[in-house]
Amino acid sequence: MQTEDKLVAVILAAGLGTRMKSDKAKVLHEINGKPMVMYVIETARKVAGNDIVLVVGKQAEKVKKIVSDVYEVLFALQEDQLGTGHAVKCALPLIPEYAEQVLILCGDVPLLSPGTITKLYDYHIREKRDVSVLAVAIENPQGYGRIITDDKQCVLGIVEEADATADQKKIKIINSGIYCVKKAFLEYSLNKIQADNAQGEFYLTDIVKIGYKENKSVGAIIGEDKEEILGVNSIQDLLVVERIIQMRLGIIC
Repeated sequence: MQTEDKLVAVILAAGLGTRMKSDKAKVLHEINGKPMVMYVIETARKVAGNDIVLVVGKQAEKVKKIVSDVYEVLFALQEDQLGTGHAVKCALPLIPEYAEQVLILCGDVPLLSPGTITKLYDYHIREKRDVSVLAVAIENPQGYGRIITDDKQCVLGIVEEADATADQKKIKIINSGIYCVKKAFLEYSLNKIQADNAQGEFYLTDIVKIGYKENKSVGAIIGEDKEEILGVNSIQDLLVVERIIQMRLGIIC
């Protein structure tokens, strides 16, 4: 892994997760007896060390207490759930001045490996990208944001399922929600995004569209293991991810 640019990780962990049908903050739901956010923090630490900002919202104090008992991280508060772009914006004041690159992770994606993040970061630095997206090719992309490319295979945007046209919904290269972004461009682009979409939210994905329009270097690397980007949005998802982890640990066959 290249280290000439100081990397800071921002982990988005503010949601309640209504589809979990529980009053517990989504990232505190346990996998093999451990809150799922802990898996993400452990992975981030192997790449970014102690330079981690965790964005909390729902049950913020409870999340902070559980995490702080194990790890020393910075906490940013997202009081209103206004989308992923807004969540990252809440973290900006806590990102150290020495940071040059920002890795953005999701607190409900516990299977992501340090190796995959390292490949994303190395690609980002090697290709001198302003924005790099971790993408995955899957047969059934329903529910995921689609990666839109031009005829030169440059990434020109990411379209969420709710906003996608019929043709765009046929695209099988999907956004994992994992990014590496130059801090200077992240600060600039977050101030330009608008909530003009079907959800009325500030989408982090819009920084890709802004980058493309302003001739910034925007690219995507396709991950090799699509299981790694599985997000937990329901109890069923939780059981699927728990089984995968148990198989990886050799607990079950």
